[in-house]
Amino acid sequence: MRVLLISIDGMRPDAIKDLPQVKKIMQESSYSFNAKTVFPSVTLPCHVSMFHSVTPERHGTTTNTYAPQVRPVLGLAETLSTAKLKSAFFYSWEQLRDLTRPGSLSYSYFVDGHTYTYPVASELLLDDAIFHIAETDTDFTFLYLGDPDDFGHKNGWMGPEYLNSLEKNWERVERIISTLDDDFTVIITADHGGHDRMHGLDIPEDMTIPIFIKGKNVPKNSLIENASILDVAPTVAKLFGLEKNGDWEGKSLI
Repeated sequence: MRVLLISIDGMRPDAIKDLPQVKKIMQESSYSFNAKTVFPSVTLPCHVSMFHSVTPERHGTTTNTYAPQVRPVLGLAETLSTAKLKSAFFYSWEQLRDLTRPGSLSYSYFVDGHTYTYPVASELLLDDAIFHIAETDTDFTFLYLGDPDDFGHKNGWMGPEYLNSLEKNWERVERIISTLDDDFTVIITADHGGHDRMHGLDIPEDMTIPIFIKGKNVPKNSLIENASILDVAPTVAKLFGLEKNGDWEGKSLI
């Protein structure tokens, strides 16, 4: 069993429903277009919740500046490391380094989206992730694609630049999935949505995210009810046959 988790920053469910890649993966996966993220619906708090399965009021990071936890919760990467499983991270936004503790990753590749531009960074990350997966026995791979959020802030959510970026990223998703064998389960989700040129509010446009889970032991063309970003870490743990951490608040979606 191997797992690939893809986070597409700022991806609204209503922006992707008509994409051919999404229609295809719906037939091959369990999915939700109505999953909920956490408040505040901001990139770092949402990702910390994704990896630690607790809300921001519990883990303490409420802005894009990491806040060390007063009562630390063991995250997904640390849980996998304790079980002697190898994890690799590919990301273009530096703050995501704080999703894991030192020593919990077997490989990490950072390409600065501000320096290279996020679309270029996404291409570089994708190529390296494909190579790394093929050439190593890494168990868990996290791939972050940041350009939809960047276009949302610059040009507006649901505008042509944002929608084109989502289309490009689903082409990337399709490309990496095509390289994987049947031993892989793929989870595709987002940290938050967005509206106008911002996000962070407790409104449906910001708080609603999609989740897709594709794998040989996952029901196909099946709706997931009551899904949350807090459910990602417990789902990955269950895929590896691990018990979820006692502090985690989410549930497995499989």
